[in-house]
Formats: sequence, C-alpha cells, structure tokens
Amino acid sequence: MGEDGRLAAVVGLAQGMAAAHSPRESWRAAALGACRALAGNFAALSVWERELGRLRVLVNVGDRTQGEEEFPGDEAYPVHQFPEITEFLHERWVAGGEPNAWVETAEGPAAGQPGYIHQRVAALRRRGRGCCVVAPIVLNGRAWGELYVARSAGAPVFDRGDADFATVLASVVAAGLAQSERLEEARRLAFTDALTGLANRRAVDVRLEEAIERHRRDGVVVSLVVCDLNGLKRVNDTRGHAVGDQLLERFGSVLSLCGAVLPGALSARLGGDEFCLLAVGSAADDVVKAADELCRRAGELELGEGVACGVASTGDEIGEVRSARRLFRLADAAQYQAKASRADRPVVAGREGPDDPVVRLADEPFGEGAGERRRFRGRPT
Repeated sequence: MGEDGRLAAVVGLAQGMAAAHSPRESWRAAALGACRALAGNFAALSVWERELGRLRVLVNVGDRTQGEEEFPGDEAYPVHQFPEITEFLHERWVAGGEPNAWVETAEGPAAGQPGYIHQRVAALRRRGRGCCVVAPIVLNGRAWGELYVARSAGAPVFDRGDADFATVLASVVAAGLAQSERLEEARRLAFTDALTGLANRRAVDVRLEEAIERHRRDGVVVSLVVCDLNGLKRVNDTRGHAVGDQLLERFGSVLSLCGAVLPGALSARLGGDEFCLLAVGSAADDVVKAADELCRRAGELELGEGVACGVASTGDEIGEVRSARRLFRLADAAQYQAKASRADRPVVAGREGPDDPVVRLADEPFGEGAGERRRFRGRPT
C-alpha cells in the first residue's frame, strides 16, 4: 500500500470510530479499520486490566476461528503469559521508550522487539495464521492495551514498515478511544442524577417511551412506582441541606436495593424529593411487593418520615395504556392518594374495582381538580 493508500486508511479508521454510537461500535471500527489498513484477515482489540492482571479481548473481527466470538464475554489472558504487556507497554514507555509495534510469526519474532513469546506463536499455529503485528495502545499517558492484526498462513509476512504503520494506527485508535470515552461519560452524565447516582428524569422519559412501545407491540407488562420522600423540607430547615442530601442519597440506595429484585428495573430520581422505579416485564404483584418493601425500609431510615408511594402497572385493571404520559399520571395519582392518606404502604392504581378513585383522578381532563392535587408533570396530551 502506497503513502496515499495508507493516509486514506488512517482517515477511514478515524472516521469509523468517530461515527460510532457506543463503545462496542468504536472497538469494532478500530479493529476493522486496522485490519483493512494492514491487509490482515483478522484483528482484535484488547484492554489491559491492571487490577486483574490480565489482557481482556474486547472485540474480534475478520476470519474468526472456533471459540473466537466477535464480542467475547470472557476471553482473557493472564499478563504473565505476555510479559511485554507489563515491560514493553509500561515500564519501557514510561522510561522514555516509544510504544512501537512488533511482528511475530508462526516461527518466532520477525521485526521489532521484545522477542519470542511462545504463547503467541502457539496461538498463531493453532489458528492457522502465519504472522501478526502487535501495537501497544497508550491512552492518557498510560498503557491501555493492544491492537493485534494477523494474516493467514501463506500470506506475506508483516515487515518493519508494517510495524511502523501499526504504531501510527494504534495512536489513531487511542485518540478515537479517548473521544469515545469522553462522549460516553457525557452521555452517562446526561442521564444520571449527580447527587444519588441514580438515573434522572431524562433517562426515565427515554426508557418509558421505549417500554410503552413494547407494551403496545408485544403486550409486555410495564410498571411504574412513583415516590415522594416525606420530611425532606423539615430536615433541610432544621438540620441543613447537607443532611438533607444525605437523606436523599440514603433513600436512593434503598430504592436501588429494592429495585434490584426486579430484573432490569430502572431506579431514578425525578428531582427534588421525587423518585421512581420503572420495571419492564415483571409481574404487577412483584412490583407491588418491591414497592411495599421500599415503604418499609424508608420508614426505618434515621432521617425523614418515610415515603408516599404510588404504583401503576399495565398488568392491573387500569384501562388501555397507549402513552407513557398516562402511566405516569396513574402512578402520580396513586402517589397523591398515598400522600393524602398518610399511607405507610403503596397505593396501587386499578385495584379498587371498576370505579377506582385513582384511575378516575388520573383520567380527569387536564386542569380539573387542580385544587385537590398537583398538576401532572409535563405537557398535556
């Protein structure tokens, strides 16, 4: 490949990673771009997990052999099998050396250092590959992992020029990974409540819309628990906002604990003293049981005065639910009833017969009953 071709390959790799919408897509774009740029038939991207002392494979692309999954769940190799990871990727680089790539063949080293690594050689032979080029990836001044590209047996062996180009590609991958990590962190922050670490209202809106679509399409049960933490204002006024924040954090932990019994449930803080739990696919009775446990544990907190909790589930007799807004209105109305009656257990929409007062309250035209209850959050439908 000439200089123009290599420049185009670098640009293509960078553009592929920039277009990725998730870490997995970014890893795959990096490995595929490097594989094409180096005319390989297989490539992998691995991360060095220092705390576990292992090199874990994130993605395998190209001609995979038996046991090589595209996104393996547990493909990892102890670092002691690859001493160059700790020595070459870290110690030599920190000491002033460059993180240059090297080449290995089914017969041993070919270009660059650190030398003969019999585990890699055995792996090349076992998988029908003739050679590989290994390029360290350095991110934020530390060894992050490696880029690995291989060619099949009988193909031309990588040379020194290929190793040097792999070093360039690894630096492009590092830049792409840094950008991907920044974007992922920005996405995480955009959907996370800063104080409690729970999901925020935006995350609930997105997940609930998706859940209601699944309910309309497949009949999946969707349940929503809405909570008002009692006594927060008194704690803030008498003991200060720092103590009030402690109460919010502690209740957030209780909510997360109770929600954990419902597979895939989303625990969230909507804002102020309002929290919610969104469960998709769980039976309505299981959600009510979790909400009951939540009320019990909240009542045992040293701070605060328990919680007012309302539940609405498509698994109950609440009528047709075609919008996220209606389910939220139902859960909110149930929570209002719990608050008004000072109930120490959840109020559940649709369980009081055909003229259930919670359902009736939730389905009032927007603006009616404003003197009796809070207006529902958000825009009217």
